[in-house]
Amino acid sequence: MYKSNERKVFQDTKDLLQVADHGSLRYPHRLNFYDNPPLYDVTVEEFERCALDRLRILAEIESSAARNRTWEELKTVTSAQCLKYLPLHATSAKTVDRDSERRKDHLGHYVLRLAFCRSEDLRRRFVKAESTLFRVRYDGDATGERELFLNSRDFNWIAVDATEKAKHRKQLLACYSGSKIESVREQAFEGERYYKVKWTRVPDLVEKRRVFLMGGWAYVPGKEQSSIVFQEFEVHLSRALELTARALPRLDEDTRIIPILDNLSQGFLAGVPSEWVSSGEPVNGDDIKAEMVDNLAKKHFPMCMRAMHDNLRRDHHLKHFGRLHYGLFLKVLGLSIDEAVVFWRKSFDRITDDKFNKEYKYNIRHSYGLEGKRANYAAKSCMQLLTSGTSEYGCPYRHFSPENLQTALLSTYSSCGLTSADLPEIMTTVKAGHHHVACTRVFEMTHSSFGVKKGEGVGGGESVTHPNQYASKSMELYKVQQESGEPMIVD
Repeated sequence: MYKSNERKVFQDTKDLLQVADHGSLRYPHRLNFYDNPPLYDVTVEEFERCALDRLRILAEIESSAARNRTWEELKTVTSAQCLKYLPLHATSAKTVDRDSERRKDHLGHYVLRLAFCRSEDLRRRFVKAESTLFRVRYDGDATGERELFLNSRDFNWIAVDATEKAKHRKQLLACYSGSKIESVREQAFEGERYYKVKWTRVPDLVEKRRVFLMGGWAYVPGKEQSSIVFQEFEVHLSRALELTARALPRLDEDTRIIPILDNLSQGFLAGVPSEWVSSGEPVNGDDIKAEMVDNLAKKHFPMCMRAMHDNLRRDHHLKHFGRLHYGLFLKVLGLSIDEAVVFWRKSFDRITDDKFNKEYKYNIRHSYGLEGKRANYAAKSCMQLLTSGTSEYGCPYRHFSPENLQTALLSTYSSCGLTSADLPEIMTTVKAGHHHVACTRVFEMTHSSFGVKKGEGVGGGESVTHPNQYASKSMELYKVQQESGEPMIVD
């Protein structure tokens, strides 16, 4: 489209010297447009693990948008998630395996392309989340490394020379944003580099009137250059997803891959649980006794498990899947097998011992891995409750009617500080389909007396993705407050 000699080439020698030593790297840049698919063999386990770790970050990005976090808050939360699940060190970092990190990033991105190319809505949400992740990384990249990456691609921009800049000086200066002090703004303008691109490539800058338009060209100042890069990334990824969607039917015969992709495509629905999903082991240090469950339910359980507990107390019975979900939740919370038998026997107090032993005790022991194939079953995550549950044993934020949900929220959490004034915010999030975000907001509201602020979630800004995560964090906050002897915080 343009002559090669018209492309902008950066000449910041000082920054380039800091990162020049990358010739031996398979992935020379931390930033990536993911032009080429991974052409190497991977195991099914690695295929799924890389995608899940990346999905945890993307799901939290979408959650942050639903929670209306500021850009700085989103960057902080996303950077923390990346450091935990998908670290990408700078090229200048010589003590880590940079290629291994970037290989995982590369593979995970392409697996999620397969999962999220299936519908227009999934593609739109994936592009938005990936673009945000790219922007976070772009902002956090060292100047020298960022410029080396930009020089490695043809972004089809034309550098504006001094003569052309002087010719349109009046118009360019009028569009230039900067200090309110005119002399300072003019001084910054004089040192600014400009680039020309077709105006359709920077619609955000056109909308904000930050560029000068002439003859179909937009004159973009160097400080706004990132808008060109971000727009190019979005367009590039959108086209790639459409091509992937056309090729996806060829995978339908692979029985190993399709179930994984089906599971991954649900990731935006309720986030991706981390340590809670893979382990059936108790996560709390203290053992829980059968007689403690009633009190724990009132103070610490999420809405889904509280609803099951209330149904159990009301009907003295739970249907099979209700018993399975609630039983596994209590198991991971710290209820031993002996205490579980005691708890369920007292709960089913309208049947005989013989009937209980014949029809229910085996299933209780089975869920603890003591019968049958002796598997150590994990508790159900929010994603599983959202996609396969019902109003009786699923996620109340999804399966309850708006009227019933509001009534249930007030009756359940009014003693924890939730008021009718809080309901509109929660219901708005529910109607938008962000059910786990609504649950997270309820956690923040009902634990404000423990010092939890809006946006903190269950720690580090993370959203609720598992019932046990909610309950364990609540119990942890209560325990810390009791041990410190500090009074509850009341606004």
